[in-house]
Amino acid sequence: MGTELTVRRAGASDLEPLTKAFRKATPDEAVTEWILRDYPMDQFLDEWAPQIIDKALREDEIWVAGGDGEIWAISIWQNLTSAERLLADAATARGHADRAPELRPLQRSAYVFELLAREHPRRFPHSYLELITTVPEYRGRGAGAAILTERTRRFSAAGIPAYLEASTERSSRLYTRQGFVRTGETHTLPEDGPTLIPMWFEA
Repeated sequence: MGTELTVRRAGASDLEPLTKAFRKATPDEAVTEWILRDYPMDQFLDEWAPQIIDKALREDEIWVAGGDGEIWAISIWQNLTSAERLLADAATARGHADRAPELRPLQRSAYVFELLAREHPRRFPHSYLELITTVPEYRGRGAGAAILTERTRRFSAAGIPAYLEASTERSSRLYTRQGFVRTGETHTLPEDGPTLIPMWFEA
């Protein structure tokens, strides 16, 4: 008998296991890999992973899937009622970049935040999937799909649309199976970066 896969919203008590799973799952995510190209990945994870997870727990929703008490996949969802949050995040990222112009990761990060804030749909309210990633040893076991199934079921019941940017063609096919459709123009990041594919879920 296989392990039962469960989906739940994470809470403050999950900070340590969430950070541990995030550290394992993030390095080869397409946008993260591009931002941190030629930069020590471990240094980034030590400095930023705990802050990213802590902020998401306080300000957004983290939904996870897993089994046997382990977190297999992590997703961060923002509940947006206006563009204010997007513009504020872009301004914060630009501030970090301007204070350390020699650090390419900060420049790339600011570029992404500014692009996403500029191109994000202005139809509010909606839920925004900022990030979804799976721990390598649990990939291919349906954890990410389980999160999406649970979330889109709730969105449909509540009449709330959702939005995301797929960072690979493979992931866009997963989102399509969950009811997301491509919308607007794709955006290829510079310096041989990935192509972001905007996708919308109509509840």
